[in-house]
Amino acid sequence: MTALFLAAFLSADLTPVSVEVEGVRREALVSIPDSATKENPAPVVFAFHGHGGNMRNASRQFHIETVWPEAVVVYMQGLKTATLRDPKGERPGWQNLPGMQGDRDLKAFDAMLAHLKTRTTVDPSRIYAMGHSNGGGFTYCLWRARPEVFAAIAPSSANPPIPVDGMKPIPVLHVSGKTDAIVSFDGQTKTVEAVKKINGCSEPGKEWAKDCTEFASDKGTPLVWLVHEGDHRYLSAAPALIVRFFQEHSKSKDKTSAAAIKKMVGD
Repeated sequence: MTALFLAAFLSADLTPVSVEVEGVRREALVSIPDSATKENPAPVVFAFHGHGGNMRNASRQFHIETVWPEAVVVYMQGLKTATLRDPKGERPGWQNLPGMQGDRDLKAFDAMLAHLKTRTTVDPSRIYAMGHSNGGGFTYCLWRARPEVFAAIAPSSANPPIPVDGMKPIPVLHVSGKTDAIVSFDGQTKTVEAVKKINGCSEPGKEWAKDCTEFASDKGTPLVWLVHEGDHRYLSAAPALIVRFFQEHSKSKDKTSAAAIKKMVGD
């Protein structure tokens, strides 16, 4: 794709970036705020499109840089990926589990994050991931494979297998549509129940925002479940809620919160 053609799709805040991973060029659109300095390191949000999507559509759909201008925002481009709905792998997407496709997407994430650290000052306690559908599945995959990296994640319309044992708890916001015909609501409910067990969440939940239920955790790793009446399409209200959730959680904040709760309830 020529730079001139690509520029026609970009907002003023997004710049094409590429890294080479095992001989393959991996692309992204990136927003790096001027406010990021050594004295003021920036949070980072990685956002992943669904199967058949692309980084340009993801930037329009999620537009995180407009909601959180102080954050570095990365819209990565997937590669052709075979799925049940695309068995020939003609459209771009992501690995859903560690070990798939030679971990090409995990390696691309690692390379892109390393590249960003050469371009700007990143706050390592505030790195986040989000994604829709297949991109949501990759978000869960990142949690499984790189749990030490993230302060919180926010998948949407995804239900990949998640092992309860051995997973490191982190704060999660999950977005579900009740009438989703592509990733069933029942399947997503099972995923959410697994997240509750991993994060040590308590019942019942309480309202966190409109259509959002927060399930508290004595580990400092709550789950917020955003359930809307719609289908598989990405919820337009989700980006602002996700940014709010991310802003409530950093590694340092959550460690302090967990320690405070432990002190209150006793060892």
